[in-house]
Amino acid sequence: MTDMAPPKNTAAVATYGDHEVIMPENKLRKAVSATPFVPGDDPVARAEAALAALSSEFGSMMDSECDRLDQARQTLAKDGFIKTNKEAVFHAAHDIKGEAATLGFPLVAAVADSLCRLIEYTPDAMRIPLKLVDQHVDAVRAIHREYSRSNAEALAAALTGRLREVTDEFLIHENRDRPDVLEQIIGPSIVPE
Repeated sequence: MTDMAPPKNTAAVATYGDHEVIMPENKLRKAVSATPFVPGDDPVARAEAALAALSSEFGSMMDSECDRLDQARQTLAKDGFIKTNKEAVFHAAHDIKGEAATLGFPLVAAVADSLCRLIEYTPDAMRIPLKLVDQHVDAVRAIHREYSRSNAEALAAALTGRLREVTDEFLIHENRDRPDVLEQIIGPSIVPE
């Protein structure tokens, strides 16, 4: 067995008579470029240009995310609500919720958010109706598939509104003895509409 040196503490400590002040290392400083800003160079414009260059791939990226969600749902249906399956559906829906606007499909975010809420706030996942999970996944896929149609916004609003109602009804019933959770469920969604 070898003696290992204790980890180097990079925090500055100022000791006073009756207390110490610990100033942690500023790790953000490492993330900032040491290269000076070049006048006329707009980093935001460069980032937007990079996104524009990738934008032709956004549809296929969302296709992949929808396929991932569908696969997670199928595994859940086959093997049940074990922890890994539940987490796979949650993470796939959560990723879609977060990426939808960037990938050009913001109407998908609200349905993905509703599915995340269903999984997150149900105290016993075994009680989640698989049909409700299916309806969420099918809605995500339908909104994405029909996005270019002129009535896509109306379709998304109808699907999202109804799923949110059914999900909230289920969650309120399942959490009827948990007032702290009920308050979070009944509160407004933070996902932009």
